[in-house]
Amino acid sequence: MNSMIFVNLPVSDLPRSKRFFTALGYRFDPKFTNDDAACMVINEGSIYAMLLTRGFFQQFTPREIADATKTTEVLTCLSAPSRAAVNELVEKALAAGGTEPRPPQDHGFMFGRSFADPDGHIWEIMWMDPKQAEAGCPQGTANATA
Repeated sequence: MNSMIFVNLPVSDLPRSKRFFTALGYRFDPKFTNDDAACMVINEGSIYAMLLTRGFFQQFTPREIADATKTTEVLTCLSAPSRAAVNELVEKALAAGGTEPRPPQDHGFMFGRSFADPDGHIWEIMWMDPKQAEAGCPQGTANATA
């Protein structure tokens, strides 16, 4: 059985978030998008981000919603097909109003950069040499992108 992943993120301004991620090249599934939520397609059939207004997000948890501009609960890491693709996506994010929370991480066999979206959620974009990926992570680098 193949699983799909839906990353649910609270956003303070849904139209702004949709504009931001559209500028990065993502699209939204209109069947699951309304005034309270937008279904961002990351990888058709398997990976989606549900951008939820804070009020709508609160309906799914009794806990306080974290302010991602002040705290970090999760780092969402997406793979890219090349170093150039990593740079291209992060540069699009910066041009669209995102910020880069830390310097690029270059481990030779693995390269990654990060951006924070307008709500402060951190997205890590990484590339790994396919030959190295087959061999497994070298000692001490399993968390190199985190």
